[in-house]
Amino acid sequence: MVDTLTNWRNFLRFVAASPLFAGRPALGQVAADPMVWAPRELDKLITDPKQALDVFDFEPVMHEKVPPAHFGYMTTGIDDEVTLRANRAGFQEFQLLPRRLIDVSKIDMRTEILGTAFDSPIFVCPTASNKAYHPEGEIAVAKAARAGNHLEMLSTVATTSIEDAIAARGGPVWYQLYPTSKWEIAVALAKRAERAGCQTIVITVDGLAQQNWETLARLRRVDTRQCSDCHGTTLQSYLSRKPNFDGIDLTGAAFNAISFTWDSVHRLRDVVKTKIVLKGILATEDAKLAADAGIDAIIVSNHGGRNDDNGRSTIDALPGIVEAVGGRMPVLIDSGFRRGTDIVKALALGAAAVGIGRPYLWGLGSFGQPGVERVLEILRRETHAVMQQMGAPTVKDLIPSMVRRA
Repeated sequence: MVDTLTNWRNFLRFVAASPLFAGRPALGQVAADPMVWAPRELDKLITDPKQALDVFDFEPVMHEKVPPAHFGYMTTGIDDEVTLRANRAGFQEFQLLPRRLIDVSKIDMRTEILGTAFDSPIFVCPTASNKAYHPEGEIAVAKAARAGNHLEMLSTVATTSIEDAIAARGGPVWYQLYPTSKWEIAVALAKRAERAGCQTIVITVDGLAQQNWETLARLRRVDTRQCSDCHGTTLQSYLSRKPNFDGIDLTGAAFNAISFTWDSVHRLRDVVKTKIVLKGILATEDAKLAADAGIDAIIVSNHGGRNDDNGRSTIDALPGIVEAVGGRMPVLIDSGFRRGTDIVKALALGAAAVGIGRPYLWGLGSFGQPGVERVLEILRRETHAVMQQMGAPTVKDLIPSMVRRA
């Protein structure tokens, strides 16, 4: 029996190392060796959110329920998807160093972000076109954020208006802004968000070049529907279907704001009275410039590996950026977070909050609002358990000395 197990494990290691299996793992694929006794069986998908043991249980369900092109849009990285994979692998480069003999009978995960208190440091990232995954779309996400009192950010290209999202959330919603190539459009979007009650505008600064989304392109080929029926054939027809662009002249607009600069950020600060956050910061030099400019916060983000294939994880970039900022403003982070251990590592390294993107879309596409709620609940539960194990009764007790590079 021992020899049989040894041979089986050696075979699995051989298969995992084979060039035939190189690149991005297949849907639902997990590391073979740790799962010998309890493999994730794709033929036995969960049928209820409560059955999920981790957030990964939702992805194959979403894959089964959502049309191929829509699933491809959600899951795709760019080019070779090196950055997408690096985001996950990056967490293995950091080890947690737990402290012992500390009273952790009560764990307080409450976090204040730019003056507003939330029940946990987990925030809901802006993601586009949520109605492609479920009819209730961003409304379901907002209600789930409300249930757990999570900070929520709404995408520029959401399929729900900022006004309706705020009403569903029943509290603060940050508005994520894609500037586009026309200054007038950025101003109109920002002013609308401010009128709606947004206290914070998140400018995404990494959407520059045309993205080569090969996974999306390949899955779109097997989608039998006419995609132009709901997405349009031009940028103008695409954006005109997004509620936040209602009444805005889109003539001549290009989605990639390649001329948007630090001067543009300063000009926008003169237009609205909201707080300004920059999303997509990866270099310490840019973090210093943001702090020097009085930006209210930054988000260390590579867009989940969707916008460029630089190959660096956000968790790897985080320590240097926190040091560069020197406490002058909060540093948030997203991209690739899937476990409580991931979240705790980032918090200990100095992140003020951690954003979740694809996992809650897995929940949305699988079961709507209950799926989103369950994903966020699982991540809160895991984070709570890791904080206990680390000897950290509060988020502030998670400090850099609790983490080291492997």
